[in-house]
Amino acid sequence: MSLLLGAITSVSLLVGGIGIMNIMLVSVTERTREIGIRMAIGAREYDILLQFLLEAIMISLVGCLIGLTFGISGALLINQLSQTAIVISSQSVILAFSVAATVGIFFGFYPARKTARLNPIETLRYQ
Repeated sequence: MSLLLGAITSVSLLVGGIGIMNIMLVSVTERTREIGIRMAIGAREYDILLQFLLEAIMISLVGCLIGLTFGISGALLINQLSQTAIVISSQSVILAFSVAATVGIFFGFYPARKTARLNPIETLRYQ
């Protein structure tokens, strides 16, 4: 049962990570001109990379908060309806946040790096 739940969780994390990557790639495409302007006025590659990595982490942490809200609410509901003891440990909450941040960093790195390496002249011409 643990192996099955681990496999389902892995697939869910993979799908969520691909979703984060796609959102970030669309964001890069929509904001190409803005990125070019930032580079033209002195933003370094590191600044652009950090901006998009933080954006990816925030998206994944908001998803984690929503998931924790649904999970805790569901556990409390089951606890009330079935009179069973469901314990939610602080370790599991910390682990969920850590995994969410890691997924955000891992899947947000490629779009962030791609953005940071754009040519400023080409980005200013982009329409």
